[in-house]
Amino acid sequence: MDHKYFLQLAIEQAKKALDLQEVPVGAIIVHNKIIIGSGFNQKEQLKSPTAHAEIIAIKQASENRKDWRLTDCILYSTLEPCPMCAGAILQARIPTIVYGALDKRWGGCGTVVNLLDTNLFNHNVNSIYLKNNECEQLLKNFFKALRQS
Repeated sequence: MDHKYFLQLAIEQAKKALDLQEVPVGAIIVHNKIIIGSGFNQKEQLKSPTAHAEIIAIKQASENRKDWRLTDCILYSTLEPCPMCAGAILQARIPTIVYGALDKRWGGCGTVVNLLDTNLFNHNVNSIYLKNNECEQLLKNFFKALRQS
């Protein structure tokens, strides 16, 4: 599986969020090298604290699969999922996630807390941090511009 290729497609989703002045985070879900779900942050647009990229992508993938279990899929996110999204990843039984930037404030995959690789639940997730400068720069530039305005 070409993780860099699919992470780049998640970056394209993040840019959609950026175009709407949302925090630029994007996610896609892949099954057999085919994208079955995608999403980008839409908290402001949808006026919902749950409108994170990963949640939107999981919902779309589940609808496409007609099953809440995504046991043979990979989720790609431009940012380390937060605890809410990590919980949704566990609930969806996604076995592998790949993300391009660490979240030092809300990271739910090991940076702040690690919900995905514990013995507390009946499901664990293989979490892969694939450092990506573009993922990091999108976020840094967004928050720098926000602070300046």
